[in-house]
Amino acid sequence: MKPLEQITPQLASLGEEPYYQPVGDEVALFDAAATKRLPVLLKGPTGCGKTRFVEYMAWKLQRPLVTVACHDDLTTADLVGRYLIVGDDTVWLDGPLTAAVRAGAICYLDEIVEARKDTTVVIHPLADTRRVLAVDKRGELVAAPPEFMLVISYNPGYQSVLKEIKPSTRQRFVALEFDYPGAEVEARIVATEGGIQPDLARKLVKLGELTRNLKGSGLDEGASTRLLIHAAQLIDAGMTPAAASTAAVARALTDDPEMTQTLDDLVRAVF
Repeated sequence: MKPLEQITPQLASLGEEPYYQPVGDEVALFDAAATKRLPVLLKGPTGCGKTRFVEYMAWKLQRPLVTVACHDDLTTADLVGRYLIVGDDTVWLDGPLTAAVRAGAICYLDEIVEARKDTTVVIHPLADTRRVLAVDKRGELVAAPPEFMLVISYNPGYQSVLKEIKPSTRQRFVALEFDYPGAEVEARIVATEGGIQPDLARKLVKLGELTRNLKGSGLDEGASTRLLIHAAQLIDAGMTPAAASTAAVARALTDDPEMTQTLDDLVRAVF
């Protein structure tokens, strides 16, 4: 078994300012929600900047950040904590949610709809006026300090009957909607994050827009801003734009032979 200090939930250090390009009033809205101690729901497509936005706001507000990637097997104990045997002792280990509450951190539950329904209900008392976390195994109610903030996100594009946010959860949150930024803003982001010239960034954004037009016509999702940045970084590392775009965009989006050929044609048309 790992030593206890190696498995204790860690709070992300503030570090340097993360690069984030505002595209609307999302910064002001998040700021206002933090001031009034309101939980926030971020919704938008994959790779459009939701996680980077939370990292930026944690830095701006000077609060530690705890991020949890939700998945089908995420249990309440994974979030809240559990007893562990360490050597000859039985010790309690706070989960990431409990650690965030105690520290007055921002707790970011990424892709909340991927978690089990019986797990997500644990956040309800934290997301209303009570602002408490029930640690049932210890018979403890942990009151959230003023600095604590709960943020969740999901991608409505993947919503289904089996994976959706219940109204009892959704209506506890202030919702901020994200989408891919406009072409000029996105090109600026790709150029800055990828370390390439603006003209090349604009071509990558054009490729991204062309793939997004195929959503519902063979692709579940078009190229995200994240994928375009990956392509830019490969170009910055010395790859040709066509090779970088093929690897980071075309091959990353699909395994279907016909759609792969279509994406290859788009890459050739742009570059």
